[in-house]
Amino acid sequence: MRAAVLHSATGALLLTILSAVPAGGTPNAVPGVVIAAERAASAGIDFGACTDVPDLPETMECGKVGVPLDYARPNGKRIELTVSRVRATHRDPHNSKRRVPRQGSLVFNPGGPGASGLYFPLIGMIPEWKRIGAAYDLVGYDPRGVGRSAPLSCEDPKTFFKGPAPAPTHPSQTYKRERVARAKAYARGCAQRAGDALRHYNSLNNARDLDVLRAALGEDRLTFMGASYGTYFGALYATLFPSHVRRMVFDAAVNPDPAQIWYRNNLGQSAAFESRWEDFREWVARHDGVYRLGRTSQAVLRSYERAQAKLAAEPAGGKVGPAQLQGTFLQAGYYDDYWPSRAEALSAYLKGDPKLLIALAAPPREAAAEAENANAVYTAVECNDGPWPTDFRVWDRDNTRLARVAPFETWDNVWANLPCAYWQAPRQQPLDVRTGPGELAPTLILAAERDAAAPYDGALEMHRRLTGSVLVTERDAGTHGIAGGPNACVNGHLEAYLLEGRLPARRAACAPHAEPRPAARAEKSAAAARPAR
Repeated sequence: MRAAVLHSATGALLLTILSAVPAGGTPNAVPGVVIAAERAASAGIDFGACTDVPDLPETMECGKVGVPLDYARPNGKRIELTVSRVRATHRDPHNSKRRVPRQGSLVFNPGGPGASGLYFPLIGMIPEWKRIGAAYDLVGYDPRGVGRSAPLSCEDPKTFFKGPAPAPTHPSQTYKRERVARAKAYARGCAQRAGDALRHYNSLNNARDLDVLRAALGEDRLTFMGASYGTYFGALYATLFPSHVRRMVFDAAVNPDPAQIWYRNNLGQSAAFESRWEDFREWVARHDGVYRLGRTSQAVLRSYERAQAKLAAEPAGGKVGPAQLQGTFLQAGYYDDYWPSRAEALSAYLKGDPKLLIALAAPPREAAAEAENANAVYTAVECNDGPWPTDFRVWDRDNTRLARVAPFETWDNVWANLPCAYWQAPRQQPLDVRTGPGELAPTLILAAERDAAAPYDGALEMHRRLTGSVLVTERDAGTHGIAGGPNACVNGHLEAYLLEGRLPARRAACAPHAEPRPAARAEKSAAAARPAR
């Protein structure tokens, strides 16, 4: 269930004890959260300069919060989470004479699992966020295992990027055996490198860590915004700690049904990406005068497949093969503001100029350690969170069937998650996310109707399970994470909720934001290529 960050313009102690029991037999360990939260409230966070993060404005501060590795042993080994903050500005961007009162801390998680939220507070510099940044301290952090928070690793980062590589939409049995062997080796590497700690990287602990962070920030009740995967452990938090919630925003909500965590959610994601891939190709076809990739969706697909075949025969720059091409165009399924650059790169490559494609798709070797860490956390959390099929024949059956109608992402998604079939840490039984009437403060769920990474049925299920929640839908749009993006209607609902606690009726809808315009450089190139009249 890979997820990305916020829109790319960037992007009190427990009163109720629940008794979810992981499959390994460890109790839900909520009393450990009480101890850890009390300790964090007493210590607070010693914010200071972000000395190990270069080129940040002075307004950004960093600090540490200690959390138990194992909440069943709150006085045992502890790990530190790195936290960032930009204080509320108190300045109304529309009225310089008005001082905006502070409403507390707004904590954000961008999803993943495995994504860093450390840079989130800088979003207050963007116009769409200035009113929120006036009222709230904007707080980001690296969740356990991520970045500067006891980083997890499953393999040597020097070997993480494996390219150029193939990306067959209908893989052979030989290729499948190769990927099974690679998945087994990766699962072994995670177990060997992390040891007994591996089991503690999971969504329940992410939710518990969030309550410790709340206490360390001095907040009696939490104001939280989660995007994509961040909505899942945000929902776990709402279920475990409903009386600790002040306001919660779920942006690009994933399906929290225990039966979907995470194998079936990934099947749904693969199916949804096929529709979003079609949206992109139709947009390219509408701009055939610029890109010359085909006047229909099928014609654009043939252009893409022609590029695949060329890259299989001769990788671009010795670095970009079919797998790198697929990964680059998969990003366009997340964000439609990536559409112009991807279309331009494909067009230029097929005309003999690979430079832009190489710039977009070549593995960034300097980011190998960060990418390996993010993948390790992603894998550990998803594998630990719930049961997975342990027989590859089940994966093969389900995904062979799915690939007949949704070939674009299906097998790539399989290879990303297949280590879970051979995982060597205990699996959890997913918590049944739900709240009853009056248990939880009203929450806001935001969703784009054609989101592929978090299909819309997940937002509907989240809305059904969190009593009193309100769902705002951006119709006929598919950007993954819509808060603070280009849709003024969505942003109006977000501001009304965070700043005033005001929500619309049980459901509301916004018209889609404008489609992206073709890249200016591509338009100029197309104009230069047209014959004079």
